[in-house]
Amino acid sequence: MYSYSPHQGYTRYPSLENASVFITGGATGIGAALVEAFAAQGAQVAFVDLDDAEALSLCDQLVAKGYRRPWYRHCDVSDISALKATIVAAGAEQGDIRVLINNAANDQRYDTRSLSEELWYRGLAVNLHPAFFAAQTVQPMMARLGGGSIINISSINTEWAPPQLASYITAKAGILGISKSLATDFGEDNIRVNAILPGWVATPKQLEKWLSVEEEHELMKRVCLKKRLGAHDVAKLALFLAADDAAMITAQEFVIDGGRI
Repeated sequence: MYSYSPHQGYTRYPSLENASVFITGGATGIGAALVEAFAAQGAQVAFVDLDDAEALSLCDQLVAKGYRRPWYRHCDVSDISALKATIVAAGAEQGDIRVLINNAANDQRYDTRSLSEELWYRGLAVNLHPAFFAAQTVQPMMARLGGGSIINISSINTEWAPPQLASYITAKAGILGISKSLATDFGEDNIRVNAILPGWVATPKQLEKWLSVEEEHELMKRVCLKKRLGAHDVAKLALFLAADDAAMITAQEFVIDGGRI
């Protein structure tokens, strides 16, 4: 087993206190770490997911820790109309959204030789399209606030392509294009848009399905820091990019992978 240090609290960013934050895919994994990290800042956190049980459990856990209860709604992000409506509802209840994190994703593996058209487009519908339309929906809110931060979660798989992830990798590469384009088009509204490219994050899902002992042993041969990458590590980077401390950082790609790339 490789060393793993859970977070010992987060750096405090005063600019995030009471900020309205919206996170997609927030019930588990990286998303849950993001929800907790922003809740710990005193932000007003709204998030969506499909896993109601995990989402509600997370909300209860955060309240038990003394944090404000997050605003949660069940939402399939591939249903763009529903996603837009949920974002608008969150903004109406907790104020115009100042921070958007497009995190929801599904890295299901498929044999590229037999990947159907339906599965190809289904991957893009979850991993690519929602990021653009969520950003489009929050743009007027952020403009009214005088600025905001959009953070899109991509992947180092765009640089190093493992097998059986063609649709997922294509979508995550598209996320980089969306980030650059929106940074240009929304810049005059003081809206910053950046992308985070995590390495192999040791979430429960990854450990259960793909990050075996053997795979982890091989991974450690290829990274500089010989320890697991945790979801909280990604969350700490997102906090900085969301805060006013990163006021002049936009159109950038941030790799967090322990030194693999």
